Order: sequence, then C-alpha cells, then structure tokens
Amino acid sequence: MHHHIPGAEYRLLLSLVLTGLILVAEFVGGLWTGSLALLSDAAHVFFDMFALGMSYLALRLAALPPDDRHTYGYHRWQVLAALLNGATLLLVAFEIFREAWERFQHPSPVLAGPMLAVAVVGLVVNLVVALVLREHEHHDLNVRSAFLHVAGDALASVGVITAGAIILLTGWQWVDPLVSLLIGLTILWGSGRVLRESVHILAEGTPAGLTAAQIAETMMQVRGVQEVHDLHVWTIGPGYTALSAHVVLADQALSQAQEVMEGLKRALAEGFGIAHTTIQFECASCGQGGITCFNHSGVETSCGPGP
Repeated sequence: MHHHIPGAEYRLLLSLVLTGLILVAEFVGGLWTGSLALLSDAAHVFFDMFALGMSYLALRLAALPPDDRHTYGYHRWQVLAALLNGATLLLVAFEIFREAWERFQHPSPVLAGPMLAVAVVGLVVNLVVALVLREHEHHDLNVRSAFLHVAGDALASVGVITAGAIILLTGWQWVDPLVSLLIGLTILWGSGRVLRESVHILAEGTPAGLTAAQIAETMMQVRGVQEVHDLHVWTIGPGYTALSAHVVLADQALSQAQEVMEGLKRALAEGFGIAHTTIQFECASCGQGGITCFNHSGVETSCGPGP
C-alpha cells in the first residue's frame, strides 16, 4: 500500500507561511506602484496559498485509514485537490488576460523602482519555496500541482522584474500589461498539464508510462500462466497503482498456484511498481472482456482487446 513521503506535510506548511509573506508584499506593492503585473502576480500568489492549503489538507486526509464507506481510504482526495488547483490556475490566467486588455486600452503610470524591488523579494522567496517542494513534486500529483503554482509565480516574478527594469530605463508603460499577458500564458500552460493528468486519473486511465498490453505480456512470462484477460490497471492516488486481472493456469497441481501468485506479484512489483493487486485464477477462460494475452500454445501471440 502507498505511504506518504516523510516530510511532505512539513514542507507544504513551511511553503504556505513563506507564500503568505510574498502575498502581503506584492499586494501592498502593487497598490503602491500601480503595477498590474505586480497585482497579477499577487493574485497568483493568493491562489498559490489556496493550492498549498488544499494540498496539505489532501495529504492529511490521505493518511486516514480505509473504512466501510471508503475501502481504498482517502487517497483520491489528493487527485481532487490537484484538479481544483488546476482549475484555480485556469481562472487566474483568464482574469489576468482581462485585466491586461483593460490596461492596454487605458494605460496608467507605474512606479518602476519600488515595483522592481518588491518583485525581487518575491522572486527570492518563490525560489526558496520551489526548492522546498522540488523533492516531492516528481512523485505526487498533488504536490506537483502546488509546485507548479509556485514555479509559475517565480517565472511571473522574473517577468515583473524585467518589466520594472524596462520601464525604469525607457519609460515604456505598455510593457507592464504585456508582461501580465506572458504571466497569464505561463499559468495557463501549467493549469493544462495538471487538469489533463487529474482528469485522466479520475477517468480511471492507465498510469502514465504503462500500457495494459505491456503489463499482460510481463505476466505471461510467469511460469504456469496460460492466459491473461479482463486486465485493468488504474491509479487510486499519487504513487498508489492498483491492478485486477483474470489468469488462466496451465494444467498443473493446485499446490503450484501459490507459486504462480507469488511470481505474478513479484513481476508486477519489480517491473511496474504495482503492489496492490487482485488476481483471479481460472482453469478455463470465463470469456470476460478486457486485455487478452495467450502463451505460445494459445490462439493469440500478442496482447490486445478481448472479446
């Protein structure tokens, strides 16, 4: 069964505190300087805090044990948190586009010096938060969604710094809304990735990097397995992959079935990291649909959709 990575909750809480400091600085700085880019970044930071809070709550819920109503536990809450985080990123991006369009039509002066100073502080803190979360973002969609919020905000801070420097040197006020548009596009790209992966998991899609046919072929290599069919593999939550399958055994003593089961579980764990399995042994195919794979003595020589 999947276990949470030690320290993930602590890192999320620390990131939440640091992000709160950025929010105060950029919101006050944006009102003071009149910079839309800085206020856009502050809005993004607010949703960073929301994302980090959701991610922390999801980790806490996922740690709860299974019960009668939730037999897999609460791991799926992490995916729901990632989905919600992706949706908030999408809303932030479109709001920034709207504000930038308004600013293009009605330009207003920006205090470039203070804007630049606040953005530099924001960038430094964002980089610290990104480093804090970096260790876990590859293994956990939930933490990755929060990391993308923070990484996007760090890029936004770079954009604000660039805009402040250009305005300070040239006086080109239109650079401010232009950078806001670029920030919005960056956020939009990040939200698309998170939403796509979250929806794929919630739709019971095969985990990234795996195919059912590939898994079935590996199972067929276990001695004593004659056929694999009705194979399903899906993700319960980050790092928690489940599998169910029907396996037809070759003619052999019933006492060897346990050896076959151990071989299948070992092959799935070592080859694909799948530890949660439900495997049904049969003496003959039940004809139920799904991925079907026969051994060399069977009708089919490769895996594919069953009848």
